[in-house]
This record gives sequence, C-alpha cells and structure tokens, in this order.
Amino acid sequence: MSDWSAAEPPRGRRQAGRYDYYGDNRARGNAAGAGRGRPPQPPPGGGRGNQPPARPPVRTRRKRRWPRRLAIALVALLVLLGAGVFYVDSTLQRTDALAFDDRVEDTPGTNWLIVGSDSREGLDDTQRDDLSAGDAGGRRTDSMMLVHVPSGGGQPSMISLPRDSSVSIPGYGRDKLNAAFSYGGPQLLGQTVEQATGVHIDHYAEIGFGGFAELVDAVGGVDVQLDAPMNDDMANVHLPAGPNTLDGATALSFVRARYSLEGGDLERAENQRMVMGALVDKATSPATLLNPFRMVPLVNGAGQTFLLDDGDHVWHLGSLALALGEISRGEGVTTSVPFGGFGYTDSGQSVVEWDSENALRMFDAIAADEPVPPDLVEP
Repeated sequence: MSDWSAAEPPRGRRQAGRYDYYGDNRARGNAAGAGRGRPPQPPPGGGRGNQPPARPPVRTRRKRRWPRRLAIALVALLVLLGAGVFYVDSTLQRTDALAFDDRVEDTPGTNWLIVGSDSREGLDDTQRDDLSAGDAGGRRTDSMMLVHVPSGGGQPSMISLPRDSSVSIPGYGRDKLNAAFSYGGPQLLGQTVEQATGVHIDHYAEIGFGGFAELVDAVGGVDVQLDAPMNDDMANVHLPAGPNTLDGATALSFVRARYSLEGGDLERAENQRMVMGALVDKATSPATLLNPFRMVPLVNGAGQTFLLDDGDHVWHLGSLALALGEISRGEGVTTSVPFGGFGYTDSGQSVVEWDSENALRMFDAIAADEPVPPDLVEP
C-alpha cells in the first residue's frame, strides 16, 4: 500500500463514513453529462426506496375577491350618497307654513303648494340690477301652483292659481289671491288656498328671485318655444319667436312679464308652467345628473334657496321632482283653474274670476284623488 493511500483522505472526498476514490470528479462528470443533454437518472424506486412516487402538488384556485370589493365600493357609495342627502337636507330653509287653524281634512294623494316669491333676500345691489329685481322690500307671490301626486301612481297634475284670482281671504274679505301672502305670509296663503279649493295641502315649497335664477343657470339654461316674440320693457325681456335658450336672469324676466301679454295674468301663468317644466326636464336629464359641474351647483342651489314647511325634507323634494318630470314629459296634466271672466275689487282693481262650477269639478276630482276631467284641461 502506498503511503498516500493510508494517509488522511483529502477534504471533500469522505462520504457516508467511507472513502470515495473518485471524489468530486464523478459528480462533476455527471453534471457535465447533464449539460450535454443527458439528464441525470433518478435512483431506482423513485428515489424513495420502496415508497411510491410522490403525487404532484395540487394547485389551489385563488379565491375571487371582486364580489367583496364590489360590495365594499357599493357600501361606500351609499354612505357618500346618504351623507350628501343629509347635508342638503340640513341646508334647506324652513318655516311653519302649514300651521294654521280650520284646516281641510286630509285628502288622498299628495298635494304641494308651490310659490314663486319676489323676495330679494340675499341679493346684493349688483344682483338686483342683473335680475331687474328692483328695491321693493318684503316678499310677494309672483306665481302659485297646486301640484297633485296620486296615491295609486296615476298621472300627476299641475294647476296654476293666477295671482289675481278673486278669492275670500280669512279675516280680510274678498281680494286677490296674492294679497293673502302679503297679509299673512305662507300660513294665510295656505289657509286661503285650502278653503278656496277644498284640497288639503301636504307640502309647501317657496323659491325667491335669486334662487330661481341660480337653478336655471346650474342646469345650463332652459329651452322654450315661443309662438310670438316677447318685448316687455317693464320686465326687461326681449325674445324672438321660435326656440330660445334662457339663462337665469332672462328666465326670471320671462316668467315675471305680463304687461306685454294679451292674456295678462293667465298667459303669464302659462309661461310659468312652461319654464317650470323645462327646468325640471333639464334638471332630471342625464346631461345634468352625470355632469358634476352641473349637478353639484344644482344640489347646492336647491338646498340654499328653497323654503319648505317645517315637516318637509329633501326626499319630499325628490318625489316632487319625479312628479314634475313626468308632467314635463307629457305624462301628466298641466293646466289652470277654469277661467270665468274678469271682475273688479271694491277698490277698482282688475281680478280673475274662476268658473265656479268647473273649478268645483276640478278640485273635487283632486280631493278625491281622481284624474282631472279631460274637458277642463287646456289644449
């Protein structure tokens, strides 16, 4: 035996307690063979002796997380919408408009008294000039409408109540309808309307000069079709016949104009219904609802300019908007109290007389939650 074989074997050549003569050279040879395309052969038995080959690992499917994420997004959206609703509701102005005595008993359906007042509250001098609002103090009614929403889902109706209508005002005798507002504000006006129509008023909404113009501007103006040109120096409005797009200031002048109208207060009431329908139609269109640059100013404007009864909330306004939207699309009734002629007060002022028989038929139908008789609807 040679001397070097009896000596301590070189490092790395001792395996499993015995001497490996070839050492790392064989391992290197196997690796080189594998590099030449000959894969190393596994030991017999799968490398585990008598044990069966291991099963390939089972691939587990990842859980789908999009339903959970969608649910979270929907919840977040609902929370934001809810917060927005309560924010707008907190900005609404309220008054005890329907807190009066001798109320008409509750009638089926939902009835709104909508009032457009000439209040200048909140307008500075520049805004008064832009809106041709003048310097009159206090507030008076420029327009009044009764909106009925049937309880069974039928056609809603919007009835104009001409401001010059001759009615009996509790405590003041017979006078123009708008005088009730001047004498006793929303309460006396509501009481007068209830007693004159026999219809129970459930909700009250009032909007002034600035608020109306702001809402019109928020939706990008309203479109109206005029059969004849309008030139009214008193209201400072001059419009050609045909299609017109009105901004806030022009729309306000348009609904206030009456001195140049052949039909006087009756024709003005018709113009007011036309602009109201155009405003609601624009406010409920996708071009407004999906446009934050219109929707946000509209919501803010509605919250800060409407004056409601103490018991009214923003969701009540939402149901009103839906009803007015149906009316503007031709799915409801829009008309005025049946006209009976012109008369005069004791002081010599001209007033509008109602057709007593047909007015009674109209308001009896509304009080009974029935459709307005077709023959009473203006063409």
